[in-house]
Amino acid sequence: MAQPNKQRHPDWAALVIAAGLLALALLVAWDASRLGAGGAYARIGPQTIPYAIAICLGGLAIWTVIAAYRHDFLEREQQDFPPVLWIVGGLIAQMALIKFAGFSIATGILFAMTARGLGKVSLPLALLSGFLLSAFVWFLFARLLQLTLPAGPIEHLIIQGADLVTAPFKAAPGSAT
Repeated sequence: MAQPNKQRHPDWAALVIAAGLLALALLVAWDASRLGAGGAYARIGPQTIPYAIAICLGGLAIWTVIAAYRHDFLEREQQDFPPVLWIVGGLIAQMALIKFAGFSIATGILFAMTARGLGKVSLPLALLSGFLLSAFVWFLFARLLQLTLPAGPIEHLIIQGADLVTAPFKAAPGSAT
């Protein structure tokens, strides 16, 4: 008895990826069409690179469709969804909290939920580690590099602590330096 041909059906996951690549290519091309063409003397303007990227993305979409019908992709392992949900939940929590709770708390929660998704079971320890690491990163970027990151309660404590430490070294108002 002959076995049915398994290769008659395309790789549907690859076709979904190809559709996403094509949609992204069209979005980039549409956005590039809204840019100014530059001076009439220039052949290369602000539209050139976005159009090149859109063409490359379109080519990747076509290549992915061909590969989907030829079954050129490796067999994928079964996806374990709980870790993915922990990580995606952490990203959503960070996006929702960063404006109100500040960088350290929001990113600390992301760190802890990612650690939990990757198998770390002590959520309180992961939260504490995440808060401390995120506060250190915030301090490096916001205070030393003078970049703007959202500040929350932890960041305000860091600012107050830094002001207390540096207060003796600041000149008094009205004194000559």
